[in-house]
Amino acid sequence: MTVKKNLFKPITSFTFLSPQKRLKFHQFPPKLSSSKLWSNLKFGFSPEINFDDREQYKLNLNHPILQKVDSCSNLAQFHQTQAQLIILGLLNHPLAASRAVKKLCFLPYGLYQAVSLLEKIDQVDAFMCNTIIRGFLNQGYPESGLAFYYDYVIGGCVLPNHFTFPLIIRVCVDVGEGVEGEKAHCRVLKSGFGLDLFVRNSLIRMYSVFGKMWDADKVFDESSECDIVTWNTMIDGYVKNGQVGLARNLFDEMPERDVFTWNSMLAGYVGVGDMESAVEIFGAMPHRDVVSWNCLIDGCARTGDISAARECFKRMPDRNVVTWNSMLALCVRCKEYDECVTLFDRMIQGDAQPNEATLVSVLTACGYLCKLDLGKWVHHYIESNRRIKPDILLSTALLTMYAKCGDMDMAKVVFDGMPKKSVVSWNSMIMGYGSHGLVDKALEMFQELENSKQIPNDATFVCVLAACAHSGKVLEGWWYFDIMNRVYKIEPKVEHYGCMVDLLGRAGLLKDTEDLVRDMHVKGGPALWGALLSSCHTHSNIQLGEFVGKWLVEQEPEDIGAYLLLSNIYASQGRWEDVDTVRRLIKEKGLHKEAGYSKTYFGLGELDYSKKDGSLHRRTMIHSMLRQMSSQVKLSGISTADLCNTDSNAETKE
Repeated sequence: MTVKKNLFKPITSFTFLSPQKRLKFHQFPPKLSSSKLWSNLKFGFSPEINFDDREQYKLNLNHPILQKVDSCSNLAQFHQTQAQLIILGLLNHPLAASRAVKKLCFLPYGLYQAVSLLEKIDQVDAFMCNTIIRGFLNQGYPESGLAFYYDYVIGGCVLPNHFTFPLIIRVCVDVGEGVEGEKAHCRVLKSGFGLDLFVRNSLIRMYSVFGKMWDADKVFDESSECDIVTWNTMIDGYVKNGQVGLARNLFDEMPERDVFTWNSMLAGYVGVGDMESAVEIFGAMPHRDVVSWNCLIDGCARTGDISAARECFKRMPDRNVVTWNSMLALCVRCKEYDECVTLFDRMIQGDAQPNEATLVSVLTACGYLCKLDLGKWVHHYIESNRRIKPDILLSTALLTMYAKCGDMDMAKVVFDGMPKKSVVSWNSMIMGYGSHGLVDKALEMFQELENSKQIPNDATFVCVLAACAHSGKVLEGWWYFDIMNRVYKIEPKVEHYGCMVDLLGRAGLLKDTEDLVRDMHVKGGPALWGALLSSCHTHSNIQLGEFVGKWLVEQEPEDIGAYLLLSNIYASQGRWEDVDTVRRLIKEKGLHKEAGYSKTYFGLGELDYSKKDGSLHRRTMIHSMLRQMSSQVKLSGISTADLCNTDSNAETKE
């Protein structure tokens, strides 16, 4: 990186502390005289003060003017105090100047004025420069800190100390410039700080962050003087660079360990998926903190072992927001959405405060469970809590929740209110409109996406093709399937072919469907062939349906859906012997069709209607409704065979 000077304002051209000025300063130290006002303050010393004569005058932190500097709470107060420093002739005193610079760095909008103040100070030392560099770091401007270092420390011939280089090394890490870090290492060696422990620890961390563990190891071996920070930095570097074996070797050699050491090794084993060693380290830890437990829960989450994660969660003496977020994310990942909502209720009743990651998991669960009321509560919580900063991920999760719950008006409100939108945000809107039958709006959203700076991805075309399939828009489906590859150079995947098979099959274009499947360049999965089988059954294409059904039974012998569709195809042709053969296969393999169920929300409660429901009253209501439906079917003239085939048809399409 070419460091640009003067990245911050206001900074004039560098004029102070030239080599000639520094030489003159050391040969003829200035004698500062006081004004008449000085004698009236009655501080008890001669008005002719030589600041180099420490026997006559010693300025300390208890001096009234320095206490006044430290008590300033805004720039207006500081400017008044600065005027007093100038009048009293103390602005160039090293202690007064350093306290003034330090105070400016901590005042709002005072950092740049601290830089300007240096131009008025004759003796600029490393402490003042270090304070300003630290101010740039703390306020999130590491590039300006690096520019200041080149302009004022190197350009001004200010002698650095052992605190300067750790700051510059940290600046290089934050900027992400390894070359500048290596330059800083060269200056460390030239300045004679190569064996300083504080500087060495900073260099080890820098090389670890940049993935240069060989260089970090060289710095580690340069001196036998190491503290626990040195060892921990090396172990943490090995772990984060995937060298867990080397980290363990160093771990075994350590003379002493703290909880950070143990947590680093635990995180290393979790990161490489070695849960056996992770559990061993966890069991051997003399002291465990909340980070230790969180790390173990994270390991269980990565392996999908939700029962082990639950057990760790129950045994934890203390929990923080990271703990809750790990469990909520794990529940969503394992599709335990009800448990996710239950855990969130427990979380908000305790001391932990939800953050953005918490709400993303909860909104995802609300979308799958169609819990619109809870989703609206979360939305209100986001708007009323200043601590929550909605980013693209959280806003997308919110609009996806509204889309899945069917409230597309609110989804559009959230979408329009997003200052920045990702392609996932557009995909969620297209998916929402398409799944709720608003296909024209879904296609309009795609056109708006094309007009924006976002580029559609493969998931975008899955949403568009699914919308066309649900509405039977065959020509539009073919059009988008064509431009996906021709314009956007996206190779069709199984999901895209599945949508096209569903679209063409529903329209009865089985010949086109068969040609598409035979010519596709990817291996079709069971879902794709299942959609084709369902279309064959719907449009009575017995020959193709029998071929696809037998292929599916061979590929997915444990999936009962293919057996049922094949049985229904045989039944529609009166081939009862083949029907008995298929049903005998189902019985021999022990396959069972899961009972369908539906959830209905009434206020704060919910009802779950399923075959396992033992409520006599509910079963009586359901049977009554079924009898009424049966009477209506008989009056409409629909055949019994068609009625029996409806359930298996719908299941396979899903």
